[in-house]
Amino acid sequence: MARLFTVGPVQMHPRTMAVKSQSVPYFRTADFSTVMAEIDKMLKALLKTAPTSKCAYLTASGTGAMEAAIINLFTSKDKLLIINGGTFGKRFALICEVCGIPFEELIVNEGCALSRRHFMEFDNKGFTGLLVNLDESSTGQLYDAFLIKDFCHRNHLILVIDAMTTFLCDPFDMDHFSADAVIISSQKGLALSPGLSTVIVNEKTVENRVNHIAPKSLYFNLKDYFSDIARGQTPYTPAIGVLLEMHDMLRNISCKGVENHIAEISRRARYFREKAKVLCVDIPTYPLSNCLTPISFQVPIAKRVFDELKKDYGYTVNPSGGIKAEYQLRISHIGDLDLSDYDSLISAIQHIMNQWARDQVGGAPFEESP
Repeated sequence: MARLFTVGPVQMHPRTMAVKSQSVPYFRTADFSTVMAEIDKMLKALLKTAPTSKCAYLTASGTGAMEAAIINLFTSKDKLLIINGGTFGKRFALICEVCGIPFEELIVNEGCALSRRHFMEFDNKGFTGLLVNLDESSTGQLYDAFLIKDFCHRNHLILVIDAMTTFLCDPFDMDHFSADAVIISSQKGLALSPGLSTVIVNEKTVENRVNHIAPKSLYFNLKDYFSDIARGQTPYTPAIGVLLEMHDMLRNISCKGVENHIAEISRRARYFREKAKVLCVDIPTYPLSNCLTPISFQVPIAKRVFDELKKDYGYTVNPSGGIKAEYQLRISHIGDLDLSDYDSLISAIQHIMNQWARDQVGGAPFEESP
């Protein structure tokens, strides 16, 4: 049976597929406005932010929401610090380059955990904002939100958190983390179809920043979204079908409790990481998000494992890019997966690895760990 062990899109739940199969309704109606109002209320509650925070529901990928947050909260007069520990930290930097917003990068080197010492050289350097992908999903590292909060408080910075692979995967509290703006997308922890991203901004930052900045964009002007959501609408055609999926998913998670939902994701992550010991792979020692686990092979076999998992078993995992392409895969723990799925995945990887070893001259199968 085909299964997605990927970070996004993910293996969707049957209930979401049922919603997805329905015809998309017309949306400029009182009924749809009621649905949007319920989404808005539930989302803020799950993010643990005040009802006065504002949400913009964008028909865009997560990158679109990242750009929207930047151009509505900052200008060329700002100076931003970007935590860059991988692909998505670098994406924040690329957006700032395109938008002409000054920035510096705090580099988290491969294999290193973000720590207090990383921030020491950046104290009192005139920064006005900090951008961070709280889970840098290209590496799986989950940064310390309270360490970041402390730095922002000391330096009086606007804090923007990309929580795309943290929200509904790890404990997350927007207001307790003192995040001024948060970015999420539909195909990650929400386990929905792609195409919907949301920028959530607290009331203070809307008043002090958003309301005084005129971004050079029609579609990404958040003021219009914040105005229209008051009546349960968006200024432009939204991803209607995905919003209906979101409405159903938020109701489901709200009923069972977000803590219980996250506990299940955590259970899968811990189970896989323990069981993966039989593969003789390396798993990073820095703090990992529940969202995914990077596994590194000691031989250049990752591409073969990726290809054969998909071709022979119907399993799709996340490959890695660059110099890690031949050595690392990333395994997701979100979506409609259970522990037996990980047993099957590990068995399949082990079989492929053993076949690779037999194909080598004088090769011997990989042994299971005791």
